[in-house]
Amino acid sequence: MLLSNIELLATAPGGVAKLRELILTLAVQGKLVPQDPADEPASVLLQKIRAEKDRLMAEGKIKRDKPLAEIAEEEKPFELPVGWEWVRLPEIYYSISPSSNKLLSSAVEIEGRFPVVDQGQRPIAGYTNDRALLIEIPGPVIVFGDHTKAIKHIDFDFVAGADGTKILRPVLQDEKFFAFQLRGFDLEDRGYARHFKVLNAQLFALPPLAEQSRIVTRVEALMRLCDALEAKGQLEAAHHAQVVSTLLGTLTASTTPEELAAHWQRVAQHFDLLLDRPEAIDALEQTLLQLAVRGLLVPQDPTDEPASELLDRVTQRKAVNAGKSRKSADDKVPFFPYELPDRWTWAQLGDLVENMGSGWSPACDEGERSDPTRWGVLRTTAVQINEFRPREHKVLPSKLSPRPEIEVQDGDILITRAGPMNRVGISCWVDLAPPRLMLSDKIVRFHPAADEMLPAFIVLALNAGYTKDQIEAAKSGMAASQVNISQSDLRGFWIPICSKTEQSRIVTRVTALRRLCADLRQRLADRQSLQARLAQALVDEAAGA
Repeated sequence: MLLSNIELLATAPGGVAKLRELILTLAVQGKLVPQDPADEPASVLLQKIRAEKDRLMAEGKIKRDKPLAEIAEEEKPFELPVGWEWVRLPEIYYSISPSSNKLLSSAVEIEGRFPVVDQGQRPIAGYTNDRALLIEIPGPVIVFGDHTKAIKHIDFDFVAGADGTKILRPVLQDEKFFAFQLRGFDLEDRGYARHFKVLNAQLFALPPLAEQSRIVTRVEALMRLCDALEAKGQLEAAHHAQVVSTLLGTLTASTTPEELAAHWQRVAQHFDLLLDRPEAIDALEQTLLQLAVRGLLVPQDPTDEPASELLDRVTQRKAVNAGKSRKSADDKVPFFPYELPDRWTWAQLGDLVENMGSGWSPACDEGERSDPTRWGVLRTTAVQINEFRPREHKVLPSKLSPRPEIEVQDGDILITRAGPMNRVGISCWVDLAPPRLMLSDKIVRFHPAADEMLPAFIVLALNAGYTKDQIEAAKSGMAASQVNISQSDLRGFWIPICSKTEQSRIVTRVTALRRLCADLRQRLADRQSLQARLAQALVDEAAGA
């Protein structure tokens, strides 16, 4: 049953990870390989384990165990196959104490003679040349991360990393099977607190030694299959991304609406292939934005006024509003990546908008506002691409006075000026009244200088490809999470503009196409959710069979 449904499991969201968990679950329940009645039962193996631990204690090589309670029937999580035994975990291993043989993380080197194993997820954390710290293990051991819950099978001498490195030596067992079962434990997560006590409270399903070996062979073969499925999925994802890029590239290479229509037919033939991943829909939506601001999504109307006339009126009105003469145009014309349709022109953002400014980022309280009269400060996550999420905010402490002059108003154009990804949206109050939200200093707002420029078109242009390239080029800051764009840079960004009537046609068309993309995302999410439920049902059925 496991292998017959492996394609569904592997292609479901998180499917390969679920498959790995299922393999370990079946392994420790005795459902992965058939039992052999000729195997020496685990009860005999347990007697040998106890005798071996008694010998090591008598020789002073290990410490004497603390008494352990008998296992009550109600403690047993499932029924074991014939020949298996339930044991408390501390019964079947002993600890190797690193004592003073621990190395501080600050002393770990990139290169050296001896490997360092700590409680982190990596098999080897680094190296050292200090032989005095080397632990010579009597055989393969399991390293458990007291803080991290990491479980590693180690079969070489090593130096232990400081703090949280627990070394377990299984007695007379297959060490790999021991590690498999430990990885299958669902340990309570205590954050960075210690987990060793939680681990030792687990019951261990002990099979005959011969069956342990058969299980390990089977598990390793199935894990190699999972590795192959994972690699196949990564290769398919890379191939898919390349195909998507190529197909969408034919759209952006269009120079006329007629050429775009022909290329669109080619893309439409591959919709099933193209739109079966969320990132492909995202790429399609970004492509549509680029086509929109190049004048290729809607037909041109020769009766529309030239954009140059619109630009003259906007800049003159802005100069009048500002109480000063119009600034002369810069003689230096920048490079533009594509030609605009007739009657369109390029303009700098600063010539089209006014009242540009940012806000304030005081130390705020976390959580939702229980009192709607309290003020909040927008997080940058409130501004998404063509979207506004007013509930993404922090709460202003009552000891601080609000600043009404930076209160977010309905219809503000907002752009995040900090962070690895910059987004532009329009504030819109739907279910939150009164707003009582202020701008943070990481968000800039502005408004069109005249009603000839539609706010939605400006937002569309700022979210499209060429302006995004300008944003990336203008960023300053060392860390990716702290890069900033100045308001001066924002004012200098070039965007394509057209007549107000064409702006309206474009915004209407883009809105409809973005609704289509949202519908495609929802259908894909529903399909993936169904696939995930089917995969989980198969996992549950297999684990409970």
